[in-house]
Amino acid sequence: MKETAQQYIQRVLGYLEGRNPLDVLAATPRQIERLIAGVTKKRLGKRPAPQKWSVTEILAHLADVEIVQGFRIRLILGSSGTAIQGFDQDVWARYSRYAAQDPALSLEGYRVNRARTLRLLRSLPKGMWHNFGLHSERGRETVMRVSEMMAGHDINHLRQIKVILKG
Repeated sequence: MKETAQQYIQRVLGYLEGRNPLDVLAATPRQIERLIAGVTKKRLGKRPAPQKWSVTEILAHLADVEIVQGFRIRLILGSSGTAIQGFDQDVWARYSRYAAQDPALSLEGYRVNRARTLRLLRSLPKGMWHNFGLHSERGRETVMRVSEMMAGHDINHLRQIKVILKG
């Protein structure tokens, strides 16, 4: 059974366990780099189960999501209360052919865009952290909540990558 938007929010935010979201966001690209160092493309491309993503697919997803979240934050900062459209990650994975993507290129895109997002977030005045967007599936999300969701999302995928590479 597919989880509801509220269940997704609770699960993803639960991964933070009191950690500072900006610290998580800063650390994740390096952690992924260390995890996949020396791993062959073949192994990165192996799915742990037929309906589960490989590390290659997770990396392509992270690269895309970083673009999406950076754009959403910029929309919210430019116009608090703006509409934020959700998307179907599985549809994106299919038409973007995540399984055929170069994992190194995906990781580099993710790393570069993450650095730009962090630079923006770290420069924000306190009041702008309360700017919000109205997400089509999850409702009102402040810049702070978006950063927390991004950090929880990172932790979720880090855990998946670790499990896949142990298997």
